[in-house]
Amino acid sequence: MLLQQLINGLTQGSLYALVAIGFVIIFGTMNLVTFAHGEVYMVGAFMGYFALTLWNLPWPVALMMGMAAGWILGVLMEKIAFRPMRNVGHMPPLLITIGMSIILKEAVMIVWGAENRPVPSLYGQTIQLGNSQISLLQLVIMGIVVVLIVGLQLLIQGTKIGRAMRATAQDHEAAQAMGVNADRVFNIAFGLASLLGGAGGVLVGVYYNAVSATMGGTAGMKGFAACIFGGLTSIPGAILGSLIIGVVENLTVQFIASGYRDIIGFLVMVAVLIMRPQGLLGSKMRVV
Repeated sequence: MLLQQLINGLTQGSLYALVAIGFVIIFGTMNLVTFAHGEVYMVGAFMGYFALTLWNLPWPVALMMGMAAGWILGVLMEKIAFRPMRNVGHMPPLLITIGMSIILKEAVMIVWGAENRPVPSLYGQTIQLGNSQISLLQLVIMGIVVVLIVGLQLLIQGTKIGRAMRATAQDHEAAQAMGVNADRVFNIAFGLASLLGGAGGVLVGVYYNAVSATMGGTAGMKGFAACIFGGLTSIPGAILGSLIIGVVENLTVQFIASGYRDIIGFLVMVAVLIMRPQGLLGSKMRVV
């Protein structure tokens, strides 16, 4: 059972990681914390739900559509809501993210309702390892998350736009003086973060067989917590923090009680941050 809970925790943590990495990308490049990120994840989940249930599309297509929905929503939000407020201090953009979160959630509730909507089960097969059963779906989800993270790292480290993102994160004014189009970099960064959030929403819907208009609140909170836990400006730190939180929560369910999973998870996070305020792998002005 311990092995099974570890696999459950790693699966859940990998889903948290997709949201947490989005926070890191946005904060690293734009110095902005967006509280609308959870709702972008929710929109991606609903796109995947529609693709699977209403349009009867294959789940890889549903995943791509969820990612595309996240990208489009992120690009539009950055261009319409955040770009005009970029030079007015931190508080107005922060309030805008809260407003966008409420708008997206309430709009989905008005149009499609607040109840849970069932998502078809995929990959019901299990693999027996001793006394534990690991579902094929868990392995598929973790594999997809690994592919997305590796692809992101290759983009950041090995492409022109990735170098521009890193330069902008260090000093956007100096990067702009050297010819970097900061507006384009900010827009792409927001789009990438939202793309990962959309992917996470589709995978969560498939994993838990349900989506709802309120699912973004919890996901955003856990993703932001994992981001802080690992280091607000570190992608590896966000991944590590997400995996630790996921494993701790599932071990709490196994050995204590399900009602304590959030309490214990956040207690561990608080204890670590007291000893290391910058997070597990955090460092000043670091994005990778």
